[in-house]
Amino acid sequence: MRIIVGFAAGSTSDILARLIGQWLSVRFGQQFVVENRPGAGGNVGAETMVNAPADGYTLLLVPPAVAANPTLYEHLSFDFIRDTTPVGGVVRVPNVVEVNPSVPVKTIPELIAYAKANPGKLSFASAGIGTASHLAGQLFNTITGANLQHVPYRGDGPAMADLIAGQVQVGFATMTASIGYIRADRLRPLAVCTIKRSEALPDIPTVAEFVPGFEASSWFGIAAPKGTPAEIIERLNLEINGGLADPTIKTRLAEMGGTPLPGSPADYGKLIADETEKWGEVIRAAGIKAE
Repeated sequence: MRIIVGFAAGSTSDILARLIGQWLSVRFGQQFVVENRPGAGGNVGAETMVNAPADGYTLLLVPPAVAANPTLYEHLSFDFIRDTTPVGGVVRVPNVVEVNPSVPVKTIPELIAYAKANPGKLSFASAGIGTASHLAGQLFNTITGANLQHVPYRGDGPAMADLIAGQVQVGFATMTASIGYIRADRLRPLAVCTIKRSEALPDIPTVAEFVPGFEASSWFGIAAPKGTPAEIIERLNLEINGGLADPTIKTRLAEMGGTPLPGSPADYGKLIADETEKWGEVIRAAGIKAE
């Protein structure tokens, strides 16, 4: 049995797939193998899963990019919502608004004011066009008028490296990618992008405390090809939810700054649909295109 990951080894998706895969291997008594198929913002991995037999032997670790890609890419060979079956959520990870310590701001209002007073001076790093860190920054620009300049990178690693070096000044990266640097005082967190504060950084406010209605987080789950038998989906959902309640897995997710995302397949399907609509509107309003 295999779990397809549309990103390289070491990514958040890859780490989560291995964590859940290990749990499922024990529960099913059969090895779940993680198969990395990076490329095109996760579309290569998604297409691999969509075209696999609907027998429960091929799953996808679903990244938040699936909500952006239908609008971002004009000629996809599949429709994610139409061609897949949701199995269940795994985790929600906050994005964090963070700055290089050289930037003279300590709060979201200060960041907005500084950006408006110094047009063109601040840029924000992302893990690539259409990624959660890009869309969070774009949503921030749209709502606040901060007009931070976007600088895309080929993943969280190089984006964080340049943010720490001061080549770019602002980031909207996931908690998973950020928390080590924040704890080492190499980045200054201003706010988390979820509606509620994060247990991993309880003293850090949310963006919504200053910018009402702002929410941007990275969520991950599991999906299967369309037509996978209902009894297989139900069993997988049951075991995944059991894993999310396991103290060891809960601790590991908490260390990544994440909150378990249990629920039914229908719950997860609604999340995918709602996020696809939300980020489609942001992408169309901003005129973002895949490069």
